[in-house]
Amino acid sequence: MRNLLSVPFAIGLVAIAFVVGIVMYMNRGAHLDLPGKIVKVRTVAVDDEHSVAVVDFQVVNTSDYPFVVRTVTLIEEDPGGAQHEGLTSSDIDAQRFIEGTPILGQKFNPTLITQETVAGHQTKDRMILATFGFPESKLQGRKRFIIRVEEIDGKIFEISEK
Repeated sequence: MRNLLSVPFAIGLVAIAFVVGIVMYMNRGAHLDLPGKIVKVRTVAVDDEHSVAVVDFQVVNTSDYPFVVRTVTLIEEDPGGAQHEGLTSSDIDAQRFIEGTPILGQKFNPTLITQETVAGHQTKDRMILATFGFPESKLQGRKRFIIRVEEIDGKIFEISEK
C-alpha cells in the first residue's frame, strides 16, 4: 500500500517543482532593482558655512523594464548617524559651478535628472552636485554619502558610499 502511493506522490512533487522552476525562470527580470556604486567624491567650500559635494556614480538597471527617475537626492551621514540632505543642483547649474571652480576638475558625467530613463539591463555613469549648509570639514569627516533615487512609481533605491 505504501509503495502504491509513494510513486504518484514523488511524481507529483517533481511536477510541482518543475512548474515552480519555470515560473521563477520566466519572471527573473521582472523585479525592478537599481544597484550602483559611488565612483568618485569631490568636495569644496563655498564659504565658511556652506560647502558643495560632487559625487560621480554608476547605476545598473538589472530588470527587463525601464526605470524612470522621479527624484535624486544626496544625503550626508555624519559619524553619529545623523543624516543631512543636500540641495541638489540641476545639470546646467552643476556644469557652471564646476567650470567656475577649477579645484573640482572637470565634469565627467551628466547629472541624473528627473524623468531620465534607465533602460532594462543598461548601465549609466552619472553625477550629482549638492550644496550643504555646513563647512567642508564636516563633509570631509562624514561617515558616508548616500544617493537616494526614487522611481516614478515610488520605489526608492539607495547607493551608499563604502
